[in-house]
Amino acid sequence: MTKPGWMIDELIYAGEEHLDPKYVEGYDQKSAVDHSNDIEMLRSHGLDGNSVVVDMGAGTGLFALDLAPHCRRVVAVDVSDAMLAILEREIERRGVENIEVVHAGLLSYEHQGDPSDFVYSRNTFHHLPDFWKALGLRRIADMLAPGGVLLLHDLVYSFDSAEVDEALEGWLSNAAPTPDVGFTREDLELHIRTEYSTFSWLFEPMLEQAGLEIIEARHRPSRTYSAYVCRKHE
Repeated sequence: MTKPGWMIDELIYAGEEHLDPKYVEGYDQKSAVDHSNDIEMLRSHGLDGNSVVVDMGAGTGLFALDLAPHCRRVVAVDVSDAMLAILEREIERRGVENIEVVHAGLLSYEHQGDPSDFVYSRNTFHHLPDFWKALGLRRIADMLAPGGVLLLHDLVYSFDSAEVDEALEGWLSNAAPTPDVGFTREDLELHIRTEYSTFSWLFEPMLEQAGLEIIEARHRPSRTYSAYVCRKHE
């Protein structure tokens, strides 16, 4: 598909660190996540050995690797060559045969084959301004089969604009003390200044407008991180 002249270059919004092979080598340790609950969540919504899943913003592919034994096909999509290189090495090392690696983003991935039964997205949408978030959600809805499910985790602010100072300071005060164990106050401040986390009361209407019914919305006590389970309207 020819890219229109008004389309952005998604690499510009990816964050330089995510394209840096040296930074990416330590990314998994810094942002370690247990995926077992997410896999069980998908299984509760019908994930089985025949399912097709798109992992949108797959990064180094830890979720795709954990998910692969539970479904027929996983498509791991990311804009970072450095992250996908780590995933490809691990696929080869483990001998995994049902993960396809695609170098693309929310706005450029073109799904091939059977419609996706599930789309998974973790920490991907905050890289894009709201206009592009809305288009990305519409593209996800288009690749889902009717009744398909989106499971999305991201830095979404579930507080009012009048509460910004209090809410953000509460989040920053609980940052990791050093970079080797997590995201520091400096990391989080950089995120607030330069990335595109939005309010839940802006993001949730985007989900609905894209044709995705919100089945469940969970907001962490910090009010800076949210999870959504959505179903495509049939």
